[in-house]
Amino acid sequence: MCGRTSLFAPQSVVEERFGATVDRPLEPRYNIAPREELAVVRNDAPETIDLLEWGLLPSWVDDPSDAPRPINARAETVTERPTFAEAFEQRRCLVLADGFYEWQDTRGGSQPYRVERADGEPFAMAGLFERWESSTQTEETVTVVTIEPNAVVEPLHDRMAVVLDADDERAWLSDDETHQELLEPSPAEQWRSYPVSTRVNDPTNDDSSVIEAVTPERQTGLDDFG
Repeated sequence: MCGRTSLFAPQSVVEERFGATVDRPLEPRYNIAPREELAVVRNDAPETIDLLEWGLLPSWVDDPSDAPRPINARAETVTERPTFAEAFEQRRCLVLADGFYEWQDTRGGSQPYRVERADGEPFAMAGLFERWESSTQTEETVTVVTIEPNAVVEPLHDRMAVVLDADDERAWLSDDETHQELLEPSPAEQWRSYPVSTRVNDPTNDDSSVIEAVTPERQTGLDDFG
């Protein structure tokens, strides 16, 4: 799954990379957790970078206070599940990031790893968004589509975010494409991972120290790699 991410590239770099301008200023974020805001480019406003809450709240939910808010949607079933099916057809978005984190189970506990592009550049994950409204409240939310992992992520987790090829990003937003065909693992040779401090476990630790490489704090045995 994808449950923690980052976007700290300068705003100007992000705007140029995705051909869109910010709706609100982008603050550097090193440790973004669910129910916090993710930067997105929506298919209904492809020239704008917006900020939406992470955890999808479908428009048909009666009471948002106790409704599940999934942070991920499985690519294999996204067209079948009522929570995601309509959004997949009508409300797709790019979720902007420059890295994400996964936790590897080891003999001593869980060791966090940062996963990022080998060139360090920002990228876009496939996302779905919703708008929930009542007479007194409006919530705009997003979820990240996941797929089986590539060879870089596989030792860390059995799922990874669908990271779109740059040439496919506008196709994901377009109404004229077969979007299911875009949901594939990103090629492993484009990625790298490295261990980071367990400070990242606490989302209130949101500074550049959480992306620094460390010697693994947990003992890893050969059988951890299957």
